Amino acid sequence: MPTDPQSQNLLVAILLLLVALLYSSVGQAGASGYLAIMALAGIASEVMKPTALALNLLVGSIALVQFLRVGGFSGRIFVPLAVASIPFAYVGGRLSLPAEIYQPLVGSALVFAAWQSFRSAASAPLDPVRPPGAAVLMLVGGVVGFLSGLTGMGGGVLLGPLLLHFGWASGRVVAGVSAAFILVNSISGILGVVSAATPFHPDLGFWAASVAVGGLVGASWGSRYLKGQSFQRIAAVLLLLAGAKMITSILPYAARTP
Repeated sequence: MPTDPQSQNLLVAILLLLVALLYSSVGQAGASGYLAIMALAGIASEVMKPTALALNLLVGSIALVQFLRVGGFSGRIFVPLAVASIPFAYVGGRLSLPAEIYQPLVGSALVFAAWQSFRSAASAPLDPVRPPGAAVLMLVGGVVGFLSGLTGMGGGVLLGPLLLHFGWASGRVVAGVSAAFILVNSISGILGVVSAATPFHPDLGFWAASVAVGGLVGASWGSRYLKGQSFQRIAAVLLLLAGAKMITSILPYAARTP
């Protein structure tokens, strides 16, 4: 990363735009990518989570609109997930962890998401089976929602690979459900952040404009043309690299421990 603040801010904005473009093409909002970029830029961990949630809220809204236009959504799957996830995302959003815990926790979540993406890309069924019962979906929604609020990720990067791996919906429906799930969890997580008086990054407005452009282009294109499995393989590599970076960030803290 450049050492000049203006150059660094511009580079971060460009990288955020590219992440939003890539992730929104399959109904994701990109929080895991935003967190990785902010970590690489050396941004304080206490502002990373609320800033990622705010960017997620914007891109998730754009992606949801685009996938709704092409019929990529299922209320039967989404409603149980959302009902359970919203309160747990709020609780997770109120929690603020120290950097030596937050960084490896998010990194582990990213590595898990990469593993799930590799698995679902290799084994996604051609004909999705019936969705599970509401109780199973609520359990999944609660767990993913809590992790979403706690880590600052919208949860879609964890939810999408799970839905595809178990064959609970087609790729396009998974994209739309993921976008809606990200939206409600980002709102709930931000409410928790605001209630805890956690600050946002001062350049949030500039970055929001960047991800809005990337999200609009990516979601418009992906909702019509992109095949999900190719993206999953690419995203899995990116998630793995980002997760490894955040996990290794614990080393300076470990070195200071007597």
